[in-house]
Amino acid sequence: MTFEENTTRLEEILKKLEDGKITLDEANKLFTEALALSKQNYELLEKSKGQITVLNSELEKLTEKPL
Repeated sequence: MTFEENTTRLEEILKKLEDGKITLDEANKLFTEALALSKQNYELLEKSKGQITVLNSELEKLTEKPL
């Protein structure tokens, strides 16, 4: 799933948990799912961060001016 899809699903889970009209077992399952989605989003952000760092480094090399 994409970052955006994960975030949408996390919002849906949050609404269900806040509603309070679910069983404890269902709440536990949703919480577990939310943790997994959060971990995936963190990993996606870290990957993007690494890619941005590489791109910034390449851009700096291209824009360097010899003295």
